Amino acid sequence: MIRFHNVSKHFKTQSHKKIILDRVSFELERGCSYGILGVNGAGKSTTMRMIAGTILPNSGRVSKSVRLSWPLGFSGGFNSLMTGKENLNFVARAYGEDVRRVSRFVEEFAELGDYINAPVRTYSSGMAARLAFGLSMAIEFECYLVDEVTAVGDARFQQRCKDAFNSRRKNADIIMISHGMGTIKDYCDKAFLLVDGRMIYYEDVEQAIEAYYRLNR
Repeated sequence: MIRFHNVSKHFKTQSHKKIILDRVSFELERGCSYGILGVNGAGKSTTMRMIAGTILPNSGRVSKSVRLSWPLGFSGGFNSLMTGKENLNFVARAYGEDVRRVSRFVEEFAELGDYINAPVRTYSSGMAARLAFGLSMAIEFECYLVDEVTAVGDARFQQRCKDAFNSRRKNADIIMISHGMGTIKDYCDKAFLLVDGRMIYYEDVEQAIEAYYRLNR
């Protein structure tokens, strides 16, 4: 379970205060997959990063009792001076996984060839995303975070990504951000709509999508 306890989050500039969440409390229960909807700039990705623990709220508390992934395809956590393989080994050890198994899986999946032994700073954005996605699939999580993953590679590689993800989600929940409402309907059971610092809960995904469309008129 993931629980937000009276959480507030805002960002300040010299002339403006952008409120993301305003004293919000809600729960994401095990056994359900959730979509987080909202117009551009509402704060969906910021909320996702609070769930992941990569940023903190200004006040309140986020508690988790579930093994969470990082957002799929997110490569910002790699050490750019380390090689791809060194990054894989570091993450595998951090999660208590078998280093050799993780390394074999990702090397085969990401298809980076000799670049696996090159510093990540030499990678293109697509190569880094492939490394990150492969690593996400190599480690089993109870809940996967998905923030508008951009498909990389050719059609064959994209299908491999889809097949791997569908295999993982058979035994895991998903928290997803997407502007593709078809994707939300395919993957999510319930949804939250982020509006003016509030998280509005919808038991019915279709109703959440209808409300989202009304906001975008």
